Amino acid sequence: MSTEKVYTDYFFYEPAFNTHDGGYIPLEEPNVEQQKLKVPELLTPDKETDTDMYYTVTSQAGEAQIMPGKATKTWGYNQALLGKTILFKRGKNIHVTVKNELPELTTYHWHGLNVPGDIDGGCHTPVYPGESKVLNFKCDQPAATLWLHAHPCPSTAEQVWHGLATAVVVKDEHEATLPIPRNYGVDDIPVILQDRRFHEDNQWDYKADYDPDGVQGPTAMINGTVNPYFDVTTQKVRLRLLDGANRREWRLHFSDDLEFTQIAGDGSLLTHPVKFTHLMITCAERQEIVVNFGQYKPGDEVVLYSDDVPIMHFRIHEFEEDNSIIPDTLFEMNTPKVTENTPVRKVVMSGMDEEVALDGKKFDMERIDAKQTMGNCEIWEVTNTNDCENGMVHPFHMHGCQFEVLDRDGHSPYPNETGLKDTIGVNPDETVRFKAWFDHPGVFMYHCHIIEHEDGGMMAQIQVDDPDHPQEFHLTKMDDLMKAFAEERGVAVEDLDLSGMSCYDHMENMDHCNM
Repeated sequence: MSTEKVYTDYFFYEPAFNTHDGGYIPLEEPNVEQQKLKVPELLTPDKETDTDMYYTVTSQAGEAQIMPGKATKTWGYNQALLGKTILFKRGKNIHVTVKNELPELTTYHWHGLNVPGDIDGGCHTPVYPGESKVLNFKCDQPAATLWLHAHPCPSTAEQVWHGLATAVVVKDEHEATLPIPRNYGVDDIPVILQDRRFHEDNQWDYKADYDPDGVQGPTAMINGTVNPYFDVTTQKVRLRLLDGANRREWRLHFSDDLEFTQIAGDGSLLTHPVKFTHLMITCAERQEIVVNFGQYKPGDEVVLYSDDVPIMHFRIHEFEEDNSIIPDTLFEMNTPKVTENTPVRKVVMSGMDEEVALDGKKFDMERIDAKQTMGNCEIWEVTNTNDCENGMVHPFHMHGCQFEVLDRDGHSPYPNETGLKDTIGVNPDETVRFKAWFDHPGVFMYHCHIIEHEDGGMMAQIQVDDPDHPQEFHLTKMDDLMKAFAEERGVAVEDLDLSGMSCYDHMENMDHCNM
């Protein structure tokens, strides 16, 4: 594959962009002065040895100074909003103490991490207020940008909206040998893309903004910063893009149509670098890009846009010349062969608004929808049955594993889908095929990652069994979570107002879904 080709479009079906959604809220340029981009600190390990890393991750409530005036009430990990970046090193044993200092239960979902189901942090692993748990696992996957976010059903969307999301970076020996930026905070920075609406006194109001097709706001927020600028002090900068929004997909491009190079996706480096001027990222995806500012001089400003709205400014300073060349080959895919005599697993995402469903059903925490044997590699076919002219892109996410994309409607995947992935945007009336395997046992979710859609029931769960070590898996009851939420909020269960539950009122209408 030639790295000289430069892609100038967004690949996805334009009629399905969220701009055509009846509830779409366009971004607006904020009327505030530029603020220095908040680059999350690296979380300091409690202890690190040659073989082990120890961390404490605390969910907490606080206040963050985001807009001029009053501070915004927020939630975060080890800080008021979002979190400090967590670094895992491949091959090390990881020990994470998760502590919940919030007023209600939460979970800790390690999005993209290949771990057993009881570590993954789906809805069956609640941590109640005042509790803590110790998670022990071995980090054994390629260098990548992953993330941690809350995942309590059906309040995932609201808790992420409150601020419970942070970057997780996996390092390995191979990535360390490549001539790409990796000085964290200087030329290697996470860029967490989110959007919010600020109400009276700069507060967020999830209930007021609720939309079953996904909550949006008109103000872009990058790493918790509104109208940010970043001081460019090196010729090349690596941006670890993460779509941490509940609903919004981002169509990114720079002023001057500046070219940039994507080097990594969700779960690994790409096999080959890919050059772009325009790049779309759907909910929960990660895309690492390297931007070469060599054509600019001190005092210049380069602007990053989503559609036609500026969301981030790059202020150019003096930097040393950098003639390093990104290699044509970045990563060798060494994935398992498809296990013989395993049927193709077909998954159907259907509907919009309250009528979203997976395989024609709403999610049931006590129902196992599929089973797969640990170590088996199977082909999954995921179809989005939305109408091509009036539907939407549904980003499909699988817990507990990474997968290799095979094709889109029988055609090659997009050029930047050559590495390992855990989330993929599926166009309306399209079928995406990939092969997936699990290295660990457990019960894992798979769902649309428009977060209100998963809360609204567009989610299922798969049980992965280790034949050499059979076990029974505990499934938490939804009623138990509802009782806990009600008690924590001081209301009767029948008066509990969790926005995602309204979608379940439409279960009796599932036969009329857009399928």
